[in-house]
Amino acid sequence: MWRKDPKLDEAIERDKRYKLCARVVREVLNEPGQAIPLSYLERRRERLHLMDKIKTFLRRNPLLFDTCYDRIKPKSEPVLFVRPSHRLRNFLEEEKRIQLENEELLVAKLCKLLMMAKDKVISADKLVHVKREFGFPNDFMVSLVDKYPNYFRLIGFPGEGQSFLELVDWNPEFAKSVIERRAEEESRLTGIRVRPNFNYKLPPGFFLRKEMREWVRDWLELEYVSPYVDASHLEQSSPEMEKRSVGVFHELLSLSLFKRVPVAILGKFCEEYRFSNAFSSVFTRHSGIFYMSLKGGIKTAMLREAYKGSELIDRDPLLEVKDKFVELLEKGWQERAEQLRLQREAVKKDPEMVAMQSKDLDAETSSEESDKGEEVEEPVSNS
Repeated sequence: MWRKDPKLDEAIERDKRYKLCARVVREVLNEPGQAIPLSYLERRRERLHLMDKIKTFLRRNPLLFDTCYDRIKPKSEPVLFVRPSHRLRNFLEEEKRIQLENEELLVAKLCKLLMMAKDKVISADKLVHVKREFGFPNDFMVSLVDKYPNYFRLIGFPGEGQSFLELVDWNPEFAKSVIERRAEEESRLTGIRVRPNFNYKLPPGFFLRKEMREWVRDWLELEYVSPYVDASHLEQSSPEMEKRSVGVFHELLSLSLFKRVPVAILGKFCEEYRFSNAFSSVFTRHSGIFYMSLKGGIKTAMLREAYKGSELIDRDPLLEVKDKFVELLEKGWQERAEQLRLQREAVKKDPEMVAMQSKDLDAETSSEESDKGEEVEEPVSNS
């Protein structure tokens, strides 16, 4: 039976404010000229899951955007526009630098996704949809696919569901899972041959009934099936196929930025990776390997071994992008807090303004505190 794991839920909870800001940034950057009338952005608040008005959001995140007056049409009246600040543009340049430095890792990730797939082909639209889960650049279909014709080929026709990314060349170095590499490393260090297998560890407070413990023991004794070998001969309902499916999920989560992916996103690849329709039961059946969080009303599959408490153990190098963005946000929040402090001190020095402004400052500070509890239902993404 499913049981809540507060520590792993905390890992998701901690990223809510960051993801909310990232979503708004993407909304502006996707506009022509990377600028949007404030009134237009205000109309999209519900879709962006913003509880406060855009003007309030801008005040509380002062380093993300600048505002200026411009015309929507040549002869129309000037209106307030929102556009990226120079500090946000500096971050975007940093993001490009980090992605370029880790280009080999990105190519390997994309190859691995294709190598695990049936026929070594995946819909281009599906890959674009999950690009943020694995840290791919927004333009990876051009910057990576076109740059590496020795690995990738785009086939089909432009249009939704009409084009596919195909693997051109099989690199045996990429055809080793995290589990296989770990077994090889242990064998090298100990001098004893180690069988590839899953780490199975339940957190404190979790337990398995006796019959389930015996089933898990027998299942772990089955030979490990690499996600990179042809599994077309395996019966869909066989224990071997289940072990192979668990291996694919383990590898997909290992390749993801945060070692967690919403279950609905994994479900998009049922055909490519030969998942059964009831694939999500894997995450509760193998609760010593995975955890399925229900935080934010979204089912998210998480890799237990990747976390110590609520902290990631083995951080993906591409997470430096997120770290830089959080630094930008926190610096803005600090500057905002300092402005509020100075305003409060100024109010205290002017008795005639105390009754009016102190009330406003208290209300705004209280509202900011309440914002920390906002739910964000979208996975972490590139900004």
